[in-house]
Amino acid sequence: MSNGGYDEGLKAARLLMVLSSISPLFILWAFRGNKLVPDHYLFIFSAVVIVLPNLFLWARIRTTQRLREQREVTVGVAEDHRENLLVYLFAMLLPLYTAELGTWRDVAAVLAALAFIIFLFWHLNLHYMNLIFAVLGYRVFTVLPPRDENPLSGRTSQVLISRRASLLPGDRITAYRLSDDVYFEAEK
Repeated sequence: MSNGGYDEGLKAARLLMVLSSISPLFILWAFRGNKLVPDHYLFIFSAVVIVLPNLFLWARIRTTQRLREQREVTVGVAEDHRENLLVYLFAMLLPLYTAELGTWRDVAAVLAALAFIIFLFWHLNLHYMNLIFAVLGYRVFTVLPPRDENPLSGRTSQVLISRRASLLPGDRITAYRLSDDVYFEAEK
C-alpha cells in the first residue's frame, strides 16, 4: 500500500511487458520504412525495441520458474480475453501503422500517441496483452477467486496466461508470477 491505495510492485517488469506487447508495431514500421530516418537506423532501433522487451519477458518467465515463484490460483469465475487481442490489434497497431510519417512533426505526433498507449496499458494493467502469447497458443483469462465468508476475498482478480481452452469454477492452477497480478501457467 502506498498513499492509501494499491501499489503494484515489479514496475520494471510491467513496463517491459508493455513494451513487449507493442513490439509488433515496430516490426511493421521496420518493413514500411520512413522518409526521414535511414533504413539501417530504423532497423537497428526496431530490433532493439523488439528484442530487448521480449527477451526480458522470456527471462522473467525463466527466472520465476527457476526461483519457483509460484502461486495457486483458484478459479471462482474466469473470463477468456481473446476478443481483447482483436481490440488491441485494431485499436493500436493498425492506426499507428497507417499513420503518415513524412515530417518530423508527424513522427512526434505518433510517438506522443504511442506514449499515451503505453501509459494506458500500464495504468489499466494491460501489460499481459502480447501477440507472442497468442502465436504460441496461450490464452489470457481474468480469474476471480471463489467467494467465501471473508469480506476481502473474491474481489481481487488475477490474470492467468495458459494454454487451457477453458477454466472451470473450482479449478486450482499452480502458476508462475510474472507481476503482482499476472500469472503464467507453464506446461508440465
